[in-house]
Amino acid sequence: MNIGWGRWYSLKELEMATGGFSAENVIGEGGYGIVYRGVLQDGSVVAVKNLLNNKGQAEKEFKVEVEAIGKVRHKNLVGLVGYCAGGVQRLLVYEYVDNGNLEQWLHGDVGPVSPLTWDIRMRIAIGTAKGLAYLHEGLEPKVVHRDVKSSNILLDRKWNAKVSDFGLAKLLGSEKSYVTTRVMGTFGYVSPDYASTGMLNEGSDVYSFGVLLMEIITGRSPVDYSRPPAEMNLVDWFKGMVASRRGEEVVDPLIEVQPSPRALKRALLVCLRCIDLDANKRPKMGQIVHMLEADEFPFRTVSPFHLPVMNIRAPISPRDGSSQFPRSYY
Repeated sequence: MNIGWGRWYSLKELEMATGGFSAENVIGEGGYGIVYRGVLQDGSVVAVKNLLNNKGQAEKEFKVEVEAIGKVRHKNLVGLVGYCAGGVQRLLVYEYVDNGNLEQWLHGDVGPVSPLTWDIRMRIAIGTAKGLAYLHEGLEPKVVHRDVKSSNILLDRKWNAKVSDFGLAKLLGSEKSYVTTRVMGTFGYVSPDYASTGMLNEGSDVYSFGVLLMEIITGRSPVDYSRPPAEMNLVDWFKGMVASRRGEEVVDPLIEVQPSPRALKRALLVCLRCIDLDANKRPKMGQIVHMLEADEFPFRTVSPFHLPVMNIRAPISPRDGSSQFPRSYY
């Protein structure tokens, strides 16, 4: 049944598409559920997410929330093409993105040289930032992702980033239940202010994006217990390296052609701005897009290798602190 932006599927249709939810068709799994590759009757390939922990949400409420997510369209967000709500089962049907996720490409066995060049990595970072900027600044009401991480950044064959799983936190429970019972997100990416207070806003996503950008630059996981104690926590190690004027040493050794000093400084500064412990001083995602895309390095007189971390500030609008480039994420 068509519903304007997509369609409603029966459980039988999705069972057929996924080979009875066969283990062979599993392409991902996480806190929200298991994702299967599926082929619909018309031959189109989709990703079918079988949601867990739906708390017996009423079918009507579920449909209203899915409608809101389904109407969101942006080139850097994974498109929702339909859903299934039958009995206690809740399934979402997404466009199929055919080149895996960023986590696999950063941390998988890719050989001595990563196919993710510096330019490709920045393309992925900018695409991710544009998708998040649209969620934060292009929608009313705004959507806070809550779980920005490398496994939620899907990639197509041209290395275009597509942010997945946005809207699911809201879909699977009321705002109040999350704030009072548990903090959503993934260890290593969650902002300290959100973790300690449970108070959520888009600044939480900005912090997570900063950690993600560090991961993109360094090729290191946010938390890695196989490393020496001083290097286990990516944020702490990264800040220490930059403060010690060793910023050029953080670049992933699997990147064959090193970035220019100017490009590296720009990326390091964006990281540090995003993880500011004062959430109010973090830039907006629209500003981050502009900072990463800027041809001219916007901090000609300062260097992350010569400043204490706390003194680094991003350019903001002189009046209200909002982005000077409100449409830059389209």
